[in-house]
Amino acid sequence: MKNVGRLIAGVLSSGLVLMPMTARADDAANWPRWRGPADIGSNEVGTYPSKLDATSLLWKVELPGKGCSTPIVWNQRIYITAPIDGQDAVLAYDWDGKPLWRTTIGPERAGKHRNGSGSNPSPVTDGTGVYVQYKSGHVAAVELDGKVRWTQKLLERFGKDTLYWDYGCSPVLTEKDVVVAMMHNGESYLAAFDKKTGELHWKVARNYQTPVEGDHSYATPIVYRHQGREALLVWGAQHLTAHDADSGKLLWECGGFDPKQTRNWVAVSSHLIVGDMAIVPYGRGSRLHGIRLGGAGNVTDTHRAWVREDTGTFVPTPAAYKGMVYLVRDKGEVECVNPADGKTLWQGSLPKSSSSYYSSPAIADGKVYAAREDGVIFIAGIEGKLELLSTTEMGERVVASPVPVASRLLIRGEKHLYCYGK
Repeated sequence: MKNVGRLIAGVLSSGLVLMPMTARADDAANWPRWRGPADIGSNEVGTYPSKLDATSLLWKVELPGKGCSTPIVWNQRIYITAPIDGQDAVLAYDWDGKPLWRTTIGPERAGKHRNGSGSNPSPVTDGTGVYVQYKSGHVAAVELDGKVRWTQKLLERFGKDTLYWDYGCSPVLTEKDVVVAMMHNGESYLAAFDKKTGELHWKVARNYQTPVEGDHSYATPIVYRHQGREALLVWGAQHLTAHDADSGKLLWECGGFDPKQTRNWVAVSSHLIVGDMAIVPYGRGSRLHGIRLGGAGNVTDTHRAWVREDTGTFVPTPAAYKGMVYLVRDKGEVECVNPADGKTLWQGSLPKSSSSYYSSPAIADGKVYAAREDGVIFIAGIEGKLELLSTTEMGERVVASPVPVASRLLIRGEKHLYCYGK
């Protein structure tokens, strides 16, 4: 895997080559979406702090309201969502933390979980605009100067969500569209809106019969390439599905994630692509699946490469770094897993606590950055073993994922945005 985070898939037995959609080489200095330019939560370029203290804190700004979205970065501009006086909003800061603009979108629908908010989905950018989504159902395209390009109201147009908790899927971008996913009890769907005009290009149903809550998903789709064409890899309702990006047409589907039909196995942790394998956590932290990409139709019996029934994550999404998968489990256990066969290469544990991990880990410079819900940040080396380097109490809850980009580390707390570096 190249140091800019580009993943090149292997050649499958069928002769297909599959490649995830990744950023250009110069995007190593950008973090354009929730899990970074390669959708794997890591950055192999840059030098990052081993300790968060007064000597490494570059700046800190107060945020106007509670949001759980992860900030994104494009050309040394930081974009983040948060409520402002009861309104969904997107904010921009320069590289020194100076506020550039604040744009409100519409009335907020506040969160109900202690670690939730109306601003759970993270923004995404293609370098020409910033695209945002909220629990309220607002979806919007905002110019880089803060001007609203267009807005859509999903809940008014397609019906209210029936999720038990706060909506959390982040929007994703294809070459033409911004794509949103709604997976809940009732009519689930994927919808693609033209990035320039907001016009609905397509909407497809995505419905599966599942046990109670199994049809609820908070996972974010991934844009990748299938047979040389843009495709969307979607996880939820106990199925991993691939869809053509131009039409939403189902290309293939994989089930079999819950053969015993267990109740309340909701999909919270997102999947990720490493090489030609999709890594899918499930079972409230008790399962980890390796699904080989490719094929057509129902690939349940042909493309499941391996299954672990002794590990996984419930809320935190795994990260990948230098070809390996890293789990920070909900109670702080850490594992390095080979994506080819699912075997654990090493494991360790962060200090025990009654608090859990809702933030997804980030990896950079040979270190994992893990944020516990009570606002404790752990930094640990991962070269062959887990080596705790530092522990920092932020003084506020942290649910958003750390962002390592351009030798700076962004931490979004419940009340502040922090920037660390040298």
